[in-house]
This record gives sequence, C-alpha cells and structure tokens, in this order.
Amino acid sequence: MPYIAPEVVQEVKRMDLLTYLKNYEPQELVHFSGNTYTTKSHDSLKISNGKWMWWSQSIGGRSALDYLIKVRGYSFMEAIELIAGQAAIQPPVSVSAEKKTEKVLLLPKSYRYAEYVVSYLKNRGIDMELIEFCLKTGRLYESADYHNAVFVGRDQEDQPRYAALRGVGTDFIGEASGSDKHYSFSIPAEASCSEVHLFESAIDLLSYATMEKLDGKNWRETHLLSLAGVYRPAQKLEESKIPSTLVRFLKEYPYVQTIVFHLDNDRAGRLATKAIRTVLPKQYQTKDKPPLIGKDYNDFLCSRLGLQRTIREKKSQEKGRER
Repeated sequence: MPYIAPEVVQEVKRMDLLTYLKNYEPQELVHFSGNTYTTKSHDSLKISNGKWMWWSQSIGGRSALDYLIKVRGYSFMEAIELIAGQAAIQPPVSVSAEKKTEKVLLLPKSYRYAEYVVSYLKNRGIDMELIEFCLKTGRLYESADYHNAVFVGRDQEDQPRYAALRGVGTDFIGEASGSDKHYSFSIPAEASCSEVHLFESAIDLLSYATMEKLDGKNWRETHLLSLAGVYRPAQKLEESKIPSTLVRFLKEYPYVQTIVFHLDNDRAGRLATKAIRTVLPKQYQTKDKPPLIGKDYNDFLCSRLGLQRTIREKKSQEKGRER
C-alpha cells in the first residue's frame, strides 16, 4: 500500500465536490439553477452550498472524497490517490460558494379585521374553508393602511419570507419589500405526497383548491405552489432557468416525482409551461393541465359558479402581468 503523507490526506479531505468537478471533470458538471449543480451521470444528485446530496439514493456528503467513495465506488486509498495525483499536476482553483444575502421581509401592518379581504375572495368564488385556513395559518391577512390582501409565503420553520399584495377594489399588484421569491405562496400537502401543482398566482391556487373541494376531493392531499406571477423564459427555451421557488420546493420535498402545470391559457402561460418542462431534470414526470374555461383558474372557477368577474379585475390582472 503506497504511503501518503497525513498533510496530503487532510488537504484532499478539504476539497469540496464542486471544486473537484469544475477543475478535473467539468464535462460531468451540469448547472441546475442559481448556485445549485447536478451531474450528467446522476441528475438526482444536487450540489449546493458546499454540500452534495444524491436524493434517489438518500446519500450525501461534503467533500469530493465522500463522492468518489459513496457514489463512484472507489476505496478510500484509491480516492485519495486520484485527487492528490490530479492536484499535484494541476493545483485546483477553489470555487467560492455564493454568499447568501439575507433579505429582511417588511410586511405591511395587519388590520385587526379581514372583512374586505374575505369579501373580495368570496366574490371571486374562493371557498370560505380555504380562506379561514389561510387566515389561521398566517398565509393571508388584510393590510391596515390600504386594506390590500396580503398573501404570505412561509418557510419550513413557518417563518414569513415572501408577501404578494393585491388591491381590494383597485388594480394594485405588488410585493412586500424584502420578499424572497424562493418562498412564494404555497400550501404543502398535509401528509407525504409525490405530486406538486403549479400556479401563477395565489388566487389561481385557491381557485383550484376550491374546485377540488367542489368535486368532493381532499384539497390538502397534494402540494400546491404558486410562482409569484408569470414566469419569463429565456429566448432559447433550453437555456431557461427553473423558477427559484420550484427549485427550493423540490429540494425541501425530495419525494416529489410529478409536477402538474396549471399556468394560464395565454401565450405567456403556455410558453412558460413549455420552458420549465424543457429544463426540468428527466427524473420528474410532468403534466400540463391549463384551465378548461377562460384564461386562468379563477376564470374557470367563476364560470363553474356562474360568477361574473368585473372589467376592473380583469384589467388589474393584465397590468400585473406587465410588471
């Protein structure tokens, strides 16, 4: 057995996988989204923030050494020799992890009641059970200053990280300062689930859930996730990025296997659906289920209930898409 100095072993152990692949196997590295990478050989293996995780095998680690042993099947000494030998020929250029800038979410002050918001959502056909659930779980409230509907996105620790603002009786659409689009409005399934449904807006999400209830189904059975507005793909669809909120969701819910698209029945919605399906890793099954009636799922719901959406509301939606 060849002798390798202890200091060389320690240096090898310090090399992270991203640095190793970028320096010595760049052809194996595939950019996933943001500062997350995957590999050509294993698209369920994700590399991010100095760690890697092979989701399909529930195997993870930090270093390139861990990767060569656990994924490639090298022995400890073989892996040490390989990395040390390559480093001796070509000293690695360290890859600095992207620094996370922690956003501070500035939520609008809450009004003590939510009567305007409740009335607004009921007039758009949203079921009262869903409205009460969102109010109770902190996903929805009415702002004090302008009585806007505030749709809150929360992380796995139940902390608010994002807020979409929607005017009640006005055409205002916006976001709270410091909103992190990785955490857009969502309602995760109440039990383990392998399916997530995607929507452009919180109201479309709630409209779909309302229709699930109308059909006698359990609306908490599957994950529901909004994309915080219309998604704009790259000019070349294959160069588009996966929406940051979807990347984060798939990372936090690794057992999701199927992604169901419910984006709008317009050019932007159809193009966004095609782009995201094009760049998603092949491990995911995808389905496209746009609204059967109207442009979005609230149109579809209102049609089922015989409700008429006002011209102002429809114009409001159009203006929101342009922002």
